[in-house]
Amino acid sequence: MSTFRVLITDYAWPDLTIERDVLKEIGAEIVLPDSTSESDLVRAATGVDAILTNWAQTSAKVIAAAPKCRIVSRMGIGLDNIDLDYCTSHGIPVTNVPDYCVLEVAEHTLALLLALGRNVAHYHWRTKAGEYRLQDGPPLRRLQGQTLGIIGLGQIGQAVAERARGFGFNILATGRTPKTLPGASWVELDELLERSDYVSLHCPLTPATRHLIGQEQFSKMKSTAFLINTARGGVIDHEALSVALEKGEIAGAALDVQDPEPAPVGEAPYCHPRVLVTPHAAFVSEESLADLRFRSATQVKARLTGEIPECVVNEVDLAGSF
Repeated sequence: MSTFRVLITDYAWPDLTIERDVLKEIGAEIVLPDSTSESDLVRAATGVDAILTNWAQTSAKVIAAAPKCRIVSRMGIGLDNIDLDYCTSHGIPVTNVPDYCVLEVAEHTLALLLALGRNVAHYHWRTKAGEYRLQDGPPLRRLQGQTLGIIGLGQIGQAVAERARGFGFNILATGRTPKTLPGASWVELDELLERSDYVSLHCPLTPATRHLIGQEQFSKMKSTAFLINTARGGVIDHEALSVALEKGEIAGAALDVQDPEPAPVGEAPYCHPRVLVTPHAAFVSEESLADLRFRSATQVKARLTGEIPECVVNEVDLAGSF
């Protein structure tokens, strides 16, 4: 008979080999829901000792179905799919892997930037269609000397800045708290939008940042500027983005994250010829996923065996909760 039961709400990889290998060391049984609907998650969560969650909405109702729950471990960085307030008020620690996929997202951001700046997607599709015409594309500018504005200078934003400097970009940055980074100038959001040739989003999705980039912000950007989002889809007002593209207020966009997901790719702005779309792929590499899965499962293992897990994000009494 299993010592513990652990709900895994959802996962974005082919199997659960890594999670099973870690949790079997403490005799834990993995519980899977029939779907990620709240009702199915509630049924699956009933009586479990821990919850591992990837993207599924782990609401107060889901967590409340598990009165013995000792930990909610996010298999990722962001916490917007977890009712953090409920967990804190009930003494349940919530963990994440804050340095997960930093390099991957930074690399993907630069890949999207280069694809926009060098007309890669435009030339690719036209050439594959038999139109081998160098002149059949938007004007190209040398990247060196252009300005990259980074909104959110956390670990990923800093990694993007470090790599972009290698291409000769001038770096502007803004965010909730002013930070100092060699080679980057901290400015207010409006100034960043007005001066940047590329604007890259690296902020979390919170009530304060939802639709941070909307009609007013697009009107401040250069008509030749590009917007890149590898953060969260809800940071952009996509309806306003569609309008801005049609009016020529910006030159284009690259969206690895959308709102909703999966994105309705046949609709604006995703179907616009000057918009690149990738399927929330920035975080992926074999190395990053293996590390994420092992560390998330190990956090659960540590908590269930009376140890303090790494990366607890909320203030709870860990020592007195056993």
